[in-house]
Amino acid sequence: MRVSGDQKRLGALAAAELTYADPGATRDGLPPGYRHARRDAALGFGRAVFERAVDGLLAWEMHRRAGMAVTASEPSAVPGATVLLRLGIPPLGFLIPCRVVYRVEEPDRRGFAYGTLPGHPVRGEELFVVRLQPDGEVRFAIAAFSRPASLAARLGGPAGRKVQAIFTNRYVRAMQRIAEGPA
Repeated sequence: MRVSGDQKRLGALAAAELTYADPGATRDGLPPGYRHARRDAALGFGRAVFERAVDGLLAWEMHRRAGMAVTASEPSAVPGATVLLRLGIPPLGFLIPCRVVYRVEEPDRRGFAYGTLPGHPVRGEELFVVRLQPDGEVRFAIAAFSRPASLAARLGGPAGRKVQAIFTNRYVRAMQRIAEGPA
């Protein structure tokens, strides 16, 4: 069996340390000293919508539908799983390596947070959560903290923030399509 370049990189990242302090910091809010991003969007109503959204989120489908190639150490976002996201066509494009730092497993609230690994353009953590509200509404929330990890990212300044906003919007649209189910 032939191993792709991304699979080799993923293997090399297995022992890599996260590139920021305080893994899991998105559990209790966003820490100071970073750029913060938050988004909350409606996905629909009912338990079936909730389950579809959770399944798509945890199986990396949100990332695929947002336009990224996904190479992951696990088929589901479980603590310790390493994921290498690629934006663009090899060998061009950006590699975005992350590790799942925790998973949210509550009856009406599920998701995960991942943190950045060496090679990621920023340092920080991002949380993705699907919630089933008491009134039956299903909501999707993103909370992230980050700062540039490379000279190119620092020089990018406002452009980097714009890219983050574009991908946050792509994630929300992907989750809305996933929640709708098959056409």
